Amino acid sequence: MISVYGLKQTLEPRRPQIAEVIFDCLEMTLGIPKSRHALRFDLCEEGNFYPPINRTDNFIVIEINLMQGRSEQIKKRLIKGLFSALHSKVGILPMDVEITIKEQPEHCWGFRGMTGNEATDLEYQVHR
Repeated sequence: MISVYGLKQTLEPRRPQIAEVIFDCLEMTLGIPKSRHALRFDLCEEGNFYPPINRTDNFIVIEINLMQGRSEQIKKRLIKGLFSALHSKVGILPMDVEITIKEQPEHCWGFRGMTGNEATDLEYQVHR
């Protein structure tokens, strides 16, 4: 699951572009096909979302949940790729993006009636 939080007024019209950037970066960096992650947008009304000081109304938070196993280098490449693509393709400055990668062991994931460590048919490699 990937969650994107931001002010409704600035996030809502950009949802398709942001989703495309996120899915492209996951595919390019982690090899995860575009159809393999759920993505949700949390559109916050003013007064329910307080960006850090010195950020604009474009400020967004991206939380990415992954199974453990990717190297530090690959996760850094994903983060930097997101900063770059969000800036060049959506017009959101890196200063207005916060990214968190949350990792859980494979056995803590459940999908398609099995746990992550039982899945043998993944189209991508977790341990790299």
